[in-house]
Amino acid sequence: MEKKRFGLLGKNISYSFSKKYFEEKFRELGLKNHSYDFFDFENLDDIESLFSQENLVGFNVTIPYKQEIIPYLTVLSEEAEKIGAVNTVKISGGEATGFNTDTFGFEQTLLKYKKPHHDKALILGNGGAAKAVKFVLEKHGIPYETVCKKGKINFENLTEELVRESKIIVQSTPVGTFPDIENSVKFPFNALSDKHLAIDLIYNPSETKFLKECRKNGAETVNGQLMLEMQAEKSWEIWYR
Repeated sequence: MEKKRFGLLGKNISYSFSKKYFEEKFRELGLKNHSYDFFDFENLDDIESLFSQENLVGFNVTIPYKQEIIPYLTVLSEEAEKIGAVNTVKISGGEATGFNTDTFGFEQTLLKYKKPHHDKALILGNGGAAKAVKFVLEKHGIPYETVCKKGKINFENLTEELVRESKIIVQSTPVGTFPDIENSVKFPFNALSDKHLAIDLIYNPSETKFLKECRKNGAETVNGQLMLEMQAEKSWEIWYR
């Protein structure tokens, strides 16, 4: 039986649960010829060595390469092209096709927890994950503002008033990811209330310092675990189309 290889492309990614998630999936399905590896690259200068690996069916992409990987791909799905970020790549017939399944994962999370009064959002960060978040919010007609280091609204001038009126807070930066669990973006937590929904896309640790502070100030909090699982299942579906 021909071996089938999958994996995760990123940088310093030993913290990721993706490998464990897919290896458990392979065991459950009795797929002994399948493997899922870490493709930990310092930069993408040698990325062709990944594409040329034998029996590679596809791979996921994480920080910091969701945008950098695009020039190396043959085709982009409509969603990935519109968003400008890729987190799933399928290798087939000599072509490498990029997809964005973060959109599906975030949408499932949002729809599970969103209430009618959650009608405006604040996105912390402006990287590849934030692009998927914006795509979903626009799809559902939810206006948003972005907070990022070099943006018009940044972590230094973010006002309590804007936080109070933005009932969905999405933390999309890697700040607070294991092992830096004591870190958090600068944020006026005291402007939160029990009407707020705070979503941190990080899943390791299960409760970031950011979410702890949000919870202390009354907000409903959700981590990135459901998004991880949903986007992984969507990746699996893409690889086996």
